[in-house]
Amino acid sequence: MRLKNAKLDGDPLKSIDKPSPMTKPIRFDLPDLKLFAAVATAGSLSKGAASLPLALSAASSRLRQLEHRLGLHLFTRHAGGVRLTPAGETLLEHAQRILRAAQDAQQAMNCLNGEQQESLRLYANTTANSTVLPGLLGRFLVDRPYVNVALVECPSREVTLAVERGEADLGVIDSGFEPPGLLTLPMRHYRLAVLVAPQHALAQQAVVSFRELTQHDLVGLPEASAMQGFLKKMASLAGVDLHIRARAPSFAAIARLVASGVGAAVVPESTGLDYRDTMGLALVPLSDEWAGRELKLCLRPWESQPTTVRELAAFLSGLD
Repeated sequence: MRLKNAKLDGDPLKSIDKPSPMTKPIRFDLPDLKLFAAVATAGSLSKGAASLPLALSAASSRLRQLEHRLGLHLFTRHAGGVRLTPAGETLLEHAQRILRAAQDAQQAMNCLNGEQQESLRLYANTTANSTVLPGLLGRFLVDRPYVNVALVECPSREVTLAVERGEADLGVIDSGFEPPGLLTLPMRHYRLAVLVAPQHALAQQAVVSFRELTQHDLVGLPEASAMQGFLKKMASLAGVDLHIRARAPSFAAIARLVASGVGAAVVPESTGLDYRDTMGLALVPLSDEWAGRELKLCLRPWESQPTTVRELAAFLSGLD
């Protein structure tokens, strides 16, 4: 049986005899699959070969041999280069998985031999950094001495932009953000509560509603923070105003302002418990249903991520 009609950037592929599966077993090797994937991605034999780099004649010969072993044409020629045939599309899906698995295996062996250190960039908002993230990250790193993490704190909106631009490998954001084009995974739930000085009018209450809280002076995060934006939105929906007397860049600074009697502050409950116990402040639960919040992970498409990024994402989201 003869297969016809394929050219790669002007380099015609010869007709290929379809081998019998009994006499010509299918064989793949990593260099051939790497070349095939490079040409498929570039849409051009010459560009794909140059990206490796590999001489054009050698690339053409390798692909002809691969097609011969398969008994199938993988590309068809068009004015701008080449495009995948249905068989080529199927092979590309498998080739990408094989190449990724090979890379992961080599990386794992390098790490075990102490030959390679991996550096990850994790961007997270203030809430994540002041609650569950440091503890979780610590447990992840203890078991992986070859991994180093640069932890950067910034508002959720900046976190998503950093992930989109490739400046961050992984981000932790508030549940109010659903960045298009990024994968999001649930991380942890938390509740909001009100932190006040012991002498504050709300200090002895069992619970407080948000509407009642807005009748008092407040201490908050910067306006660009996700939590502050969320509280502003809740105030607008309730038809009330927020009287922010002071803004601070961290919950630690907010707690000191609260202790000085400047005002009350809405903080994650777990964070507030620490300041209650260490600074003698009072912590009052918010009664509103929306006080239950969620942190989420965001990252670029899962299939494109290195093994360690996927491991960290699975660990932080509880998927491992």
